[in-house]
Amino acid sequence: MQAQQALQTIVIVGGGTAGWMTAAAFSRVLPQGHRVRLVESDAISTIGVGEATIPSIRAFNQLVDLDEDEFMRQTQATFKLGIEFVNWGKQGDSYIHGFGLIGRDQILAKFYQYWLKMYQLGEAPDLEHFSINTVAPRHHKFMRPPKDMPNSPLADISYAFHFDAGLYAKYLRGKAEKQGVQRTEGKIVDVVVRDADGFIESLVMENGERIEGDLFIDCSGLAGLLIEKTLNTGYEDWSHWLPADSAIAVPCASAGPLLPYTRSTSHTAGWQWRIPLQHRTGNGHVFSSKFMSADEAQAILMKNLDGEALAEPRHIRFTTGKRKKAWNKNCIAIGLAGGFMEPLESTSIHMVQTAIMRVISLFPDRGFNQVDIDTYNAQNDEEYQRIRDFLIMHYKLNEREGSAFWSYCKNMEVPIDVQERIDLYRSHGRIFRIGEELFADASWLQVMHGQGLRAESYHPLVDQRSKEDIAYFLDQVQKTIRKCVDVMPTHEEFIAATCKAM
Repeated sequence: MQAQQALQTIVIVGGGTAGWMTAAAFSRVLPQGHRVRLVESDAISTIGVGEATIPSIRAFNQLVDLDEDEFMRQTQATFKLGIEFVNWGKQGDSYIHGFGLIGRDQILAKFYQYWLKMYQLGEAPDLEHFSINTVAPRHHKFMRPPKDMPNSPLADISYAFHFDAGLYAKYLRGKAEKQGVQRTEGKIVDVVVRDADGFIESLVMENGERIEGDLFIDCSGLAGLLIEKTLNTGYEDWSHWLPADSAIAVPCASAGPLLPYTRSTSHTAGWQWRIPLQHRTGNGHVFSSKFMSADEAQAILMKNLDGEALAEPRHIRFTTGKRKKAWNKNCIAIGLAGGFMEPLESTSIHMVQTAIMRVISLFPDRGFNQVDIDTYNAQNDEEYQRIRDFLIMHYKLNEREGSAFWSYCKNMEVPIDVQERIDLYRSHGRIFRIGEELFADASWLQVMHGQGLRAESYHPLVDQRSKEDIAYFLDQVQKTIRKCVDVMPTHEEFIAATCKAM
């Protein structure tokens, strides 16, 4: 048996959310003998607009041993039950893509198939009425799922967070440094690669210091300092399917009730996000520069703020897509260095998290076995492509009129998997999850239905039950959910009682 040559030094390039999430996780799970260094420059700002998350973030916080209430206070966080999409189907439409379950699945068919039959007959209300994760946010309610009520809809509550990304990185930095991560502040002026195999050998700092490492993690953001500028890995451009290439971000003063959901409102050539935090509201306008000027996009954003702007708007340019290889030689790109998926479904921080866990599961020794690298890249590619397809669905299924941007999106050819999902749902309302993709059938259902796609029929086995029986079943589910929501505290009340920032 060949003896392993253990890695000794892991160098993370770049701080921000991606860098400090990586550092906190590595310092928590890697055994003694591994040295973790993080190099960042105070002169280089991070994008830091990834303030909305999905429920998987709770598992990461547990991994790095964060107390949830303390984390909420330290990051000015609020809770999130889903995303409201305004004007995405037709002008004036609104639907919520909620986390968690819809109704109660039955032995012969999913719950939504029974709902589909009655909805098609005009004898059932809209889908939103059958999940506590969509009913509760409409009434500004929130609570954590109780552990002693397993059969109640309250147990189905699935939640994530909105938080200040800068404060989250700062909080994780404190944890990581206590666990031995060494931070080096300064600007990298050169990257040295080995002549023999092209592996990265060291970083050269502006002050002349050389930082050597065995494994380099590129968290340098869109610049891709190591993965692209040094290793010339290449980039796969998906802007023909996801044509937005610009964003403008600005915080504003809080106004109105503290909503337990993210809001995405479509505009003429893109969409605007609204993320409520305890101390402010995060806002941004994602748009296509081919269909709208930056000045016009900024004017739309500023006109639609809830309160007074708290900073100057920040402009960001991007190309949706991914690196051709997230792991190249002894460098792994995590976060925006590995690719950019617009934050429409709040997947940015989740993809940092899954990349970290993928590195841990395929953690190398100094031999850097190519089959490990290829497996990592294959899994990474699959994740990106499935999330890409889910985002494309939002754009493809629109019924907006009078906009060149939305007309382009509606008429564009989409990947075959996306078209097959549309066709399959349109026939009998069928949805099947592909492999280990992030979004389950409930997510695809809410978006397809919310965007105006209608199934022409339903699963034939639903007819095993009488129409009257199904109607009673749906009515009981709806009433039970509403009763549960009635007894929940408001979102603001729950935060005030458990985790309000001082």
